Amino acid sequence: MDPIIAAASVLAAALAIGLGAIGPGIGQGNAAGRAVEGIARQPEAEGKIRGTLLLSLAFMEALTIYGLVVALVLLFANPFA
Repeated sequence: MDPIIAAASVLAAALAIGLGAIGPGIGQGNAAGRAVEGIARQPEAEGKIRGTLLLSLAFMEALTIYGLVVALVLLFANPFA
């Protein structure tokens, strides 16, 4: 494999996982904070808030996993080689 292609693949994988994790990480922190606020303001709605929070956290985590998949493809199943 060409060293430039290998270096570019490693850099692209690092960017994919880095940028793919920072957005959902910030979003998950904001969502959890707002959920705690909502439960503190309205304790009787805890079940609905928790269910919605867990579903939205799962969707956000899926975005991070997509970034991981792209990074792994670039590292191990390099389509440019």
